[in-house]
Amino acid sequence: MDLKVYRSEEPVAALVLAHGAGAGQLSSFMVEAARGFGSRGISTATFDFPYIASGRKIPDRTVVLEQAWCEAIDAARREFGGLPLFIGGKSMGGRMATHVAAQKRAGRIRGVLLLGYPLHPPGKPEQRRDAHLPDIAEPLLFVQGEKDTFGGTQAIEALLPRLQRATLHRVRGGDHSFRVPGGKANQAATITDALTVAAEWMRSHAG
Repeated sequence: MDLKVYRSEEPVAALVLAHGAGAGQLSSFMVEAARGFGSRGISTATFDFPYIASGRKIPDRTVVLEQAWCEAIDAARREFGGLPLFIGGKSMGGRMATHVAAQKRAGRIRGVLLLGYPLHPPGKPEQRRDAHLPDIAEPLLFVQGEKDTFGGTQAIEALLPRLQRATLHRVRGGDHSFRVPGGKANQAATITDALTVAAEWMRSHAG
């Protein structure tokens, strides 16, 4: 497994962060997020799922994505040593992280970070992707746009009571990619706020 590592100078924890379905680990969002976490005391590793690494556009089958996650976690443990480890990702990457956490295949982790969780396909709220979430014992942080067509903050908020240890950070006015109205300055502030909240959440659970 080929990880791209963004090291913090004084790390308090480590994060393995997976990309969403449409773009790999070198997308602007993934690079900005990984660098942002690294500057906030969270050494971060990213990776590409096999379909991205081989230049394909259609995501691999679920079992392949899950296996890639397990390999990335193993590689990150070798890379980061004894640092408290978190896993998570953008959209599909985060969803697959919850799969391996629910299946108890991730070993000891401190939490799962979900940046835009795809609760259901757009326009199909009846096709829920949450049956496994109550099986996760580790803390969960949902960073979710209010207007996310894959499931907005109201839907996530309604889900929280069923989960063991879950928190929601609301991206006000945000869509699935955390785009918000108000121009570049507001957009930059929104991403900065989301990264800061997520980093502080990891710090709080790293002990």
